[in-house]
Amino acid sequence: MRASRALLAAFALAVVLDLAFLAAGVRTGHAVAKVLLMPLLAASAARAGAPRLLVAALLCGWGGDVLLLSDAGPAFMAGMASFAAGHVCYLVLFRRQGPPHARAGLLAFAYAAALVALVVLLWPDLPGGLRVPVAGYSTLLTAMAYTAAARLGPLAGLGGALFMLSDTLIATGVADWPQLPRPDFWIMLTYAAAQFLLVRGTLDARPAPATAYREVRSTTP
Repeated sequence: MRASRALLAAFALAVVLDLAFLAAGVRTGHAVAKVLLMPLLAASAARAGAPRLLVAALLCGWGGDVLLLSDAGPAFMAGMASFAAGHVCYLVLFRRQGPPHARAGLLAFAYAAALVALVVLLWPDLPGGLRVPVAGYSTLLTAMAYTAAARLGPLAGLGGALFMLSDTLIATGVADWPQLPRPDFWIMLTYAAAQFLLVRGTLDARPAPATAYREVRSTTP
């Protein structure tokens, strides 16, 4: 656990440095800090005993981070595909956590409404070649965020919602909508928080070993 905490502290430091570089407009510093984020978080999660699918999802995010450092169209598509693979890992992992809670139906309606509204609003302003890929990616992302909230609880649910917000900020930039000052700062802030909360929510959802041991003892004649 000590190694996991040290790696998590290094992740937090990398996030702070990345945000500081973005606020100051230091692009080279941002590029260096950004590529350190997910490997550090993945290593911390692995040392804490995280499921392999969780580590795989984070590494897919790292692949997307690296690819999106380029402004080239093919790199953007490849980065989106890498993030999509990460969402598939998250989806499979979250569905193994048990059945959805009692209010999952209301959540499903809310997330579906948000997805439809986002796609309808963005569609006319997206480049023609990106409309279908962005709609498909947004559907997968929304499914991940909903499943996190419905099966893992509020921490992971907030992580999924922040992931949606982060990627929505990217999509509005692609659609050439008006942006906040320093848009990359807000994108990275919400993204780093999202990935951390998804990790924390997943780890917290695991049954405690001591509890499992007591359950086994209680069923022994």
